[in-house]
Amino acid sequence: MLLLIAFLCIAAATFAVAEVATYPARLKERSIRRAAEYGRVRIPDKADELLRFRERVLIPTAERLAAIPLKLNPRLSIDAISARLLAAGLSRRVTTRTFLAVKGGSTVGSAFFGLFIAAVASPFSGLVFIPLFSAAGFIVPEMLLSSRIRSRREAVRGDLPDALDLLAVSVEAGLGFDGAITKLTEHMGGPLVDEFSLLLSEMRMGESRQTALKNMVARVDTAELSALVRAVIQADQLGISLGRILRVQATDSRLRRQAAAEEKAMKAPIKMLFPTVLFIFPAMFLVLLGPAILNILKVLG
Repeated sequence: MLLLIAFLCIAAATFAVAEVATYPARLKERSIRRAAEYGRVRIPDKADELLRFRERVLIPTAERLAAIPLKLNPRLSIDAISARLLAAGLSRRVTTRTFLAVKGGSTVGSAFFGLFIAAVASPFSGLVFIPLFSAAGFIVPEMLLSSRIRSRREAVRGDLPDALDLLAVSVEAGLGFDGAITKLTEHMGGPLVDEFSLLLSEMRMGESRQTALKNMVARVDTAELSALVRAVIQADQLGISLGRILRVQATDSRLRRQAAAEEKAMKAPIKMLFPTVLFIFPAMFLVLLGPAILNILKVLG
């Protein structure tokens, strides 16, 4: 029994001495391993599979689809599409390659749909359906993007008078133009404020005020905003009071907004004429003349 206890004590002492002797080496090895693994992100197996699928399948497919619109329309350029996405306010969510891939995918999908319709109807109808659906798939993304750009411009026109009032008040209170824009971005939202935020970012990155203002006009091509930019640039060059200029521009843009609303109101009856003739008048004639026609048919029968 005493021999067993002595053996255990010797073994424990040997283990303790070995741990103490190898501790610096193990600490160094642990530090080297941590330094080698620093910054690595452990990806789960499913996420790793999805990442490999994306790199091997989705990205090459998207690149092939993005090349289709560029081949079909050689005048289409990446810079022009990037400018249109920026004007639509989609540059942060949709890249140029993504838009081209969507456009190419819609073209190919529409062509296959036309082929399916032709196979169901008749082979000769494919000469009509396939080009027709392919052209529709090619044009529809551009139409949606143009609609987004127009609606964004209308929103800018609508928000401009209120934004100019706030800028004028801020400038008259003693803030500079940059500080007034900062105050505007804190108290308002919408497409116009996003454009002013981008303007402020460009000026902070080193662009001159005139260049940043001209870039904003290039992105949002509206008459009211162009007039504002011209007035601000002239005020900087001539040393005119900026608050007064902003007040005048706010009044002018508000009058233009009122004139645009009156123009839309005057066009409304003309736009309502076609739905009235196509849908309301036939139903009204059916209700009014239906009983009389039934009575006449009974008399004649």
